[in-house]
Amino acid sequence: MSTPAASTSNAALSTLISSQGIGSGLDIASIVSSLTSAASAPQTNALNDRKTTLTAQVSAFGTFSAALSTLQATLTTLENPSTLAGRTATLADSTIGSATATSDAVPAQYSLQVANLATAASLSSQPIASPATVIGTGTLTIAVGGNSTSIAIDSSDNDLQGIVAAINSASNNPGVSASILTTSAGSRLVLSGTATGAANAITVTQSGGDGGLAALVYDPANNIKNLTQTQAPLDANFSINGFAATSPSNVVTGAITGVTLTLAKATAAATPTTLNVGNDTTGAQTSIGTFVTALNGVLTSIQTLTSYDASTQTAGTLLGNQTLLSFKNQLSKILGQVNSSISNGPQTLAALGIGANTQGTYDTNATTLTNALTSNVSAIGQLLGGTNGIATQINSLVTQYTQSGGLIDTINKGLQSGLSDVADQQAALTARMKVYASTLTAEYNAMDTAVALLKQTQTYLTAEFNSGSTSSNTSTSTSTGLGSGTLSTSGG
Repeated sequence: MSTPAASTSNAALSTLISSQGIGSGLDIASIVSSLTSAASAPQTNALNDRKTTLTAQVSAFGTFSAALSTLQATLTTLENPSTLAGRTATLADSTIGSATATSDAVPAQYSLQVANLATAASLSSQPIASPATVIGTGTLTIAVGGNSTSIAIDSSDNDLQGIVAAINSASNNPGVSASILTTSAGSRLVLSGTATGAANAITVTQSGGDGGLAALVYDPANNIKNLTQTQAPLDANFSINGFAATSPSNVVTGAITGVTLTLAKATAAATPTTLNVGNDTTGAQTSIGTFVTALNGVLTSIQTLTSYDASTQTAGTLLGNQTLLSFKNQLSKILGQVNSSISNGPQTLAALGIGANTQGTYDTNATTLTNALTSNVSAIGQLLGGTNGIATQINSLVTQYTQSGGLIDTINKGLQSGLSDVADQQAALTARMKVYASTLTAEYNAMDTAVALLKQTQTYLTAEFNSGSTSSNTSTSTSTGLGSGTLSTSGG
C-alpha cells in the first residue's frame, strides 16, 4: 500500500525524467550533436574537399573551352585564302562611280572613260483632261524585251487612273511601272522600264473593246507611235585603257576580272579617270592580329591552369593535366611548321613577323607583316589557309577538343558524374548520422532516467532513515527520565 509521501515522490520522478538531462544534469542535446559531428567529420571533410576539387576542375575546363572557342572563331577568315587575299578598288574621280574587287582581281592601274550610262525606256501619252478621264476598254499587251503580258480593261477601270492601277497590279508584269504625270497641259500616262539596256525596249499594243486604248499604243515595228518615247533604252558605253565596251547595266561585271564597277555618270570628253586595284592589307592585318590575340588567350589560360608558384606553393587547378599539355604540344608543332610548297612567299609564321616570346605567348612585328602582305598576300593565304594551312590544322585540332562527344565534353561528363556521386554520398552520410544521433539520444535518455531513479531512491531512503532516527531518539529520552525520578525517590 503506497503512502501519500510515496505517491508524491513517484509524480516528482515522472516529471524529472520527462526532460533530457534533468536526472544527470548533462546537456544531452549538445553532447549528441558534438559526438555526431565528430563521427561524421572525416568523411564530411573528404567529400567537401572532393566536391571543391571537382567544381574547380569544371570551372577550369570551362575557361579553357571558352578560350578555344574564341580562337576557333578567328580561323574562318584565315582558312580561306581568297578571303584573306582581299583587294581594294578605287576610282580617282568618285563622282564617276565606285568599284569593288575580289581576290581574283590583279593589282593594277586602269584608265576608265564613260561615254554614256545605261538607261531604261520611258514612254508618255498625250495630255488628257484629268486622271478620271475615260480612255477606253479592251486588252492592252505590254512587252519589255522578250517578256509580255496582256491586261484586260473594262468599264470598271477604263479611265487613266484605273489603267495605271491595272498595269501596276498585273501579276506577270514584264518589267514596267505606270504613273500619272500632271502638268499645266493636263495629265499623262507615263510607262517606265525597270531594267536598263537596249534590249529592254517597251512596246504597247491593244485589241478588242471600244478602240479607245489605241491612244496608248507604241509599236515602232508597225510604225504606230501614239505614245512618245521620252527616254530610249541604252546600254552603257565606256572604255578601259582605250578599249570600247558596253553593258546593259550600270553595274558592270566581267569587264575586268574580279572587279565590279558601278557607273554613276559620264566622264567629260577625252578625260578618263583612273581605276586603282590593290592589295587589301588592312583587312588581312586585322584578321591576323585578331588570330594572334586569341591564340595568346589560349596559351595564357593553359599556363595559368597548369602553373605552380613555388614562392606561394600554389598550384593551378589543372597542374599536370595531360589534356591541356597534349593540346599545347600539338599546337606548338602546327605553329612552328614550315610549308615548303610555297615557292615565292613566306613559309613560316616567323616570316610574317609572328614569333614566340619569353612569356610563352606570341608577338607580331607589324612592319614585317605589312611588308609580307604587300609583296605577296596570296602566298600568306596559302600558308594560313587551304588543306594544309596553319589555320585549317588548328581548327581541326580545336574541333577534336570542343565538339560534342569530344575530349572536353567527355571530361566534363566525368566530372559531373563525380559531383553527382559526391552528392549521393553526402545524402547517405546525412541519413546515417541521423540514425546515429537518434541512437545516442535514446542511450543518454536511458542513462538519465536511471540516474533520476537512483537519486529518487537515495532521497527516499535518506528520508526514511532520518525519520527512524528521530523516533528512536524520542523514545530513549522518555525512558531515561522515568528512571531518574524513581532512583531519586528511593534515595530519598
